[in-house]
Amino acid sequence: MRTSKLAALLAAAGIALTACAAGEAAPATGDEPATLEPSGVEGISRVTLKAEAAERIGLQTGAIAEEAVSGVQRKVMPYSALLYDAKGETYAYGNPSELVFVRVKVTVDTIAGDKVVLTDGPAAGTKVVTVGAPELFGAEFEVGE
Repeated sequence: MRTSKLAALLAAAGIALTACAAGEAAPATGDEPATLEPSGVEGISRVTLKAEAAERIGLQTGAIAEEAVSGVQRKVMPYSALLYDAKGETYAYGNPSELVFVRVKVTVDTIAGDKVVLTDGPAAGTKVVTVGAPELFGAEFEVGE
């Protein structure tokens, strides 16, 4: 009896795995919460969310600011906007227009509490995602598809 249950479980797992074979895409339903399109930067896509998706993930934004750090004007952003990729590169999701998000490279100088001091990144005033960035990252790389 135990062997037959194990065999049934393995057969079911095999069927599930074959449905995810390399090169096969999930059928489009037209009901996706996010759409992707080229951003103009190699390896980075523009992610456009449906309003319901943004609400579901509780999406929030903050802004890149200019502040005096040790007497010098520097760009700073909220720590919650900082993302690391698998290679350790640092990014944030910029929000150039409503429900549109583009991953932007940032170079971190220091982290002080809830602020990241940047040596390079978007201009002051640029809106960045502070809540929901990991979900955007997953959407951009189609994690879970």
